[in-house]
Amino acid sequence: MAELIIPGPSGRIEGRYTEPPVEGAPIALILHPHPKAGGTMQDPISIRLFQLFEERGFGVLRYNSRGVGRSQGVYDQGIGELEDAAYVLDYLENLTESPRYVWCAGYSFGAWITLQLLMRRPEIDGFLAVSPPANHYDLTFLAPCPASGLIINGDNDAVAGPADVERALQKVRVQKGEVIERDAVPGANHFYEGKMDELIEKCGIYLDRRLAEAEEKLRLEAEED
Repeated sequence: MAELIIPGPSGRIEGRYTEPPVEGAPIALILHPHPKAGGTMQDPISIRLFQLFEERGFGVLRYNSRGVGRSQGVYDQGIGELEDAAYVLDYLENLTESPRYVWCAGYSFGAWITLQLLMRRPEIDGFLAVSPPANHYDLTFLAPCPASGLIINGDNDAVAGPADVERALQKVRVQKGEVIERDAVPGANHFYEGKMDELIEKCGIYLDRRLAEAEEKLRLEAEED
């Protein structure tokens, strides 16, 4: 894993990057929780999400958004943070020529930024949104959602409860062929204290299934050609 300093839109952006093991491997971008609540790329869940993709042969990058750690700039109410995410995704794509798949994953505030990012970037093939704070932020911008992904919460989450997400998703449409799946970790709070392994296991099962489905689709298309 390498330390990166990326020249971003508000100054330097501090990141950590694991190169893909083979040319054309998939890539993933990881987004951390709210900067004003102490969220950084060193957040335990952000690190575990990073490792989840790393273990599956992705080129994967996590970073500190503006004003966090050694990243320059100041918190910008989510507007500048989304700009940072789009910029870092560009940077990541330039590091990996013709990535096989492009994924994005985020936790809490980072999940909210993840969902906004995929609305702007049609190359994103899938996402993991862990505990998006639907009680604090409107999710109706997912109209329609252009990619399939997983939204997962702890069922004892007092910060971003599953009921808030369900209410938000009732107003959300998806593009034909795309599916937003829902899951919950029994007994988990917003920080997944004592439940982090269960969270990552559920995310891994979903990711493995999606990757297998994508590979099967490519195989069938190759046979047709």
